[in-house]
Amino acid sequence: MRLGKTKGWLRGPATVGIGRFRRFVAYFDWPLFATIALILVIGLVNLYSATFRIAAAQGAPDHSGKFDAQITWVCLGIVLYLGMTVLDYRNLTRIAWLALGATVIMVVAVLILGHTAKGAQRWLGFGFFRVQPSELVKIAVILAMARMVHDRDDDTMSVKQQVIRWAAVVAPVLLVAAQPDLGSAVLIYLLILSIGYLAMSNLWPILIGHVVSIATLPILWDYMHDYQKNRVLAFLDPSNDPTGNGWHTRQSIFAIGSGRIIGKGFMEGTQNQFSFLPEQWTDFPFSVWGEEWGFIGALVLLILYGFLIFWIVNVALSARDRFGATICLGVAALVFWHTVVNICMVLGLAPVVGVTLPLVSYGGSSILTFFIALGLVSSVSMRRHVG
Repeated sequence: MRLGKTKGWLRGPATVGIGRFRRFVAYFDWPLFATIALILVIGLVNLYSATFRIAAAQGAPDHSGKFDAQITWVCLGIVLYLGMTVLDYRNLTRIAWLALGATVIMVVAVLILGHTAKGAQRWLGFGFFRVQPSELVKIAVILAMARMVHDRDDDTMSVKQQVIRWAAVVAPVLLVAAQPDLGSAVLIYLLILSIGYLAMSNLWPILIGHVVSIATLPILWDYMHDYQKNRVLAFLDPSNDPTGNGWHTRQSIFAIGSGRIIGKGFMEGTQNQFSFLPEQWTDFPFSVWGEEWGFIGALVLLILYGFLIFWIVNVALSARDRFGATICLGVAALVFWHTVVNICMVLGLAPVVGVTLPLVSYGGSSILTFFIALGLVSSVSMRRHVG
């Protein structure tokens, strides 16, 4: 009798909890998390070099607090990542459009009430905490387009209904560009194109929208701010204004080139330590990494990004439904375009538009956005094995 009671007790809530934890550990996507962790370590090492040594230079502002803040953001991001993993991503189908609407409202609020810094109005302040809604819009757009693919009703919907849906997805691009945040607007646009070409059965809306976008570029140029135009002109000819608008790109190229094969060593990069690189913790972390760790270090980081994107696409191909597959494709596109645009930016192959390097650049909104996005991929990966 006692033995039977013991067995019954072992099947109680404690045993069920242990069983769930074991299943969580067994089905958790460890390769995905390990790759993220390696990139994070590189980012923190790089940020330490980009901030602490500068603070020790005579007359230089103290940026050492950025490293401590980034540690806090990373810890919070890991919690969000695990939370998104536990969450069943399929529950998000019902709130995908609501999420897009909420982020659009936040972007509109930024235009009216937002915090202005460096000539741009991009942040909403909540006491000591600030959030950049343009980052959250990227996730909302991925979810909304995943819902469009999930519904599979392009052929049954009226033209008016399709136009309304596409207008809702494209609206954030225009609103974010008006902040002005040209980099985020371009990234959202590239996200829409990538998901559309990779996942949509009907490509005509994407093709028509792309042609219209190209046709409106001259109009966009007229509405761009002077500093944005100067960045584009500096990209076309950095030598035209080497000490002004072309300064960022030239110093970045010098930093990466001076790293050669094995680099100058940790915290030994002169372009970084003597502050020739502006905003090296946000826009130009790859320049710091390339200078200190050389071609080999840069190649290792690129391989990690390549594997991360490959693994996310692999999860998409084995997802149990179209909604999950499209989420993964969207996140893969998010990581890909952020990486490509940032690296092209620091190599002088694209204008300097303030696009962050995933999990490496300093910034709470960027870090948390990528953790949430990658957590969704982890959720899709786990549901390949469990219901």
